[in-house]
Amino acid sequence: MPALRSITFSYRSREDRVLAAVNLGQPDAWACWLTRRLALAMLERAQKFVATTSPLAQRTAPDHRGELAAFERDAALAKTAQAMSVPAAEALKSSAAAAELIERMTISQQGEGFRLEFHGERGGEAAGLVARAELQRILRMLEAEVGKAAWVLPVAPAAQPAAPAPAVRH
Repeated sequence: MPALRSITFSYRSREDRVLAAVNLGQPDAWACWLTRRLALAMLERAQKFVATTSPLAQRTAPDHRGELAAFERDAALAKTAQAMSVPAAEALKSSAAAAELIERMTISQQGEGFRLEFHGERGGEAAGLVARAELQRILRMLEAEVGKAAWVLPVAPAAQPAAPAPAVRH
């Protein structure tokens, strides 16, 4: 199983999926496709998980936790900004050709960090430990690709005002 040292996400409209390329351009590179359903579910659950595991949030009054979560996220993105780079198009193309459909993705807390695991349907997998700031960056990168795909969580239609009852004469 490759140790996750880097990850790149890239939305591909042709497949209508997000490519997750692990260790792109390295000998132990591995890639998988994230479906709309899995990507949206992962983002929704991961953001809640990050918020509930925050040591600062646990010491903050409930009505200020949203602001604190936004502050933590901004700080994490600033801290990890220098690690960002533009992936080589050819490396992404070859990763896409070899990618397998993801079957399961998990995030668990380990000490002060988080363990990410990706499992493909053909038996491929990758896993690694990341710091809280790195997890925030990874989630933001995935959110950006989901935004390019214009995938959104289903929203219940707004209640329409009832039409006035037609006048009835007897």
